[in-house]
Amino acid sequence: MPSPTIGRRAYPILLLLTATLAAGCATTRPGAPAGWSAPTPSGVPASADQPAPGTARPTTPAPTSAPPATPTRTDLRHVFPVRAGNVAYHPTHSGYPGTDIFADCGEPVVAVTDGTILEVSRVDRFDKRGPLGPNNGGLSVSLLGDDGVRYYGSHLSEIAGGVDAGVRVRAGQKLGEVGRTGNANNVCHLHFGISPACAGHDGWWIRRGVVWPARYLDSWRKGGNRAPAAEVSAWQRKHGCPKAP
Repeated sequence: MPSPTIGRRAYPILLLLTATLAAGCATTRPGAPAGWSAPTPSGVPASADQPAPGTARPTTPAPTSAPPATPTRTDLRHVFPVRAGNVAYHPTHSGYPGTDIFADCGEPVVAVTDGTILEVSRVDRFDKRGPLGPNNGGLSVSLLGDDGVRYYGSHLSEIAGGVDAGVRVRAGQKLGEVGRTGNANNVCHLHFGISPACAGHDGWWIRRGVVWPARYLDSWRKGGNRAPAAEVSAWQRKHGCPKAP
C-alpha cells in the first residue's frame, strides 16, 4: 500500500504536468502576445506566401497583353471639291442624285479626302448622237476615299499630271481643272457624285452619284467635316449594285 505522504507529494506534480501539456497543445489562448500564432505542421509560420493549413493559396493572374486598338479614320478630313472664291451649286440635280458645281473654267478641282484614284478619263468621247450615259462626263476622275466612299468629278478641262489609277492622293490635292467637256451643255462646271465602289458590277449609272451631295458640300464649304460614309453604306445595303437603268 503506498505511503500517504508520497501520494500528497505526487499530486501537485501531476497537476503541474497536466497544465503544461494543455498549454503546449493550444493554438490560441487569451492573453497571448500580439502576433502570436501556432506553428504550421511544417514548422514555417503562416504568411501570404505560405498560407495556414486549410486556406487556399492566393493566385496572381498571368500577365496578358491587350491587343492593339484597331485604328479608325474618325480624323479623316473632307474638303470642298473646287478651290475657288466664286462658286455655286444646286441642292438637287435633274434625274438622279448629284450636284453641278458652277465655277470658272480652269479653277482647281481637288481631292475631297485622302484616298486612291480609281479611274481617270483623259479623252472626251461624248457624242450627242449617242449612246447617252457612258461618255456624258467627258474628262473625269474617280477617287476612292479612305472612308470607303467614291467621289466622282466630271466635265473637267484637263486632268493633273500624275493623277492615274492606283495613285494615292491627299485631301486638297489638285486632280484637274473645271471645264465643260462631255455633256456639259457648254457651261463651265464640275459634276460631282457620291457613290459606293461596286467592284465587278460597276457602271456609269452608279458612278455618277446615288446620294445627294448638297448637305456634305454645305458642311465642307464652311470648314466642317460631315462624312457621307454612313449614308452610302446604308444605300448599298438597300440597293446593292443595280444594273444599268
